[in-house]
Amino acid sequence: MRRIFILLFSIAFASIKLSCNSTAASKSSNQTVVETPKPTVAKKTVPPKKSDLPLNAETVIPFLKAYGEKHPENKVRIETPLGSFDVLLFKNTPYHRANFIFLTKQEYFNNTYFHRVVPDFIIQGGNSDNADTGQKRRKIGKYLLPPDTRKGHKHHRGVISMPSSEIENPHKLASPYEFFIVHQSPGAYHLDGSYTVFGKVIRGMEVVDAINALPTDKREWPLTNMRMRITKTLSTGQFTTVFPLRVTKLVLFLIPLRQMFFMFIQRFLLIKKTAHGMQLLMTLTSIPM
Repeated sequence: MRRIFILLFSIAFASIKLSCNSTAASKSSNQTVVETPKPTVAKKTVPPKKSDLPLNAETVIPFLKAYGEKHPENKVRIETPLGSFDVLLFKNTPYHRANFIFLTKQEYFNNTYFHRVVPDFIIQGGNSDNADTGQKRRKIGKYLLPPDTRKGHKHHRGVISMPSSEIENPHKLASPYEFFIVHQSPGAYHLDGSYTVFGKVIRGMEVVDAINALPTDKREWPLTNMRMRITKTLSTGQFTTVFPLRVTKLVLFLIPLRQMFFMFIQRFLLIKKTAHGMQLLMTLTSIPM
């Protein structure tokens, strides 16, 4: 009996100890251990430089919109071997103005030609037979400009307009790299509605006349390459009116002539160099300048 009691007591004690160990293990397994995070040094992330070039059909309009707001210039000076002329770009054709200023600042037009001359009609520029021109176009991008023909601009003599692309083009999308200037007088109004007028010549139309008089081959390409270079882009307030060359020469001729006449009157009419005499002399020799 005593042995049985000892055996039962041993079994009960072992059961209690096992139960305690199991409970402790259960509590240990149910605890969530929160580890203190190691301090991390924040790295400065520099956004990659993403070039806007080359432009394409999807990116060109947003690009030109932003570019036009940043670059308000609307006047350029085009130099040729026959002289220079100035062009005013219309602000109400914003994409065409921005495109022309952008290409000018990219120096695209430099060393391109007035490659097409149609007598008493137009001169067209912005292309060449040099590999350099093709390389510039590939770098800038392949895109077209939508027409902007509802701003009331007509194809008067002296306006600058943009030709359509050579590809099949029912919507008259414009080739951004070329332009033409109307030589026909009083204008080429049959072009209205089909091409976008975006500027006009405001000085040096005689240079356009001289280019239009150049002899050409069967392709209407001048026999003498007429290179162009655009040297200035100016805003309206910065632009200084330049007199035509013949007027400038006339003024320069009259200045010494006036001085000679002044001396002649003084010597041969014997007008004394008094206040009254000088006033009379200035009245006699006054030439509006």
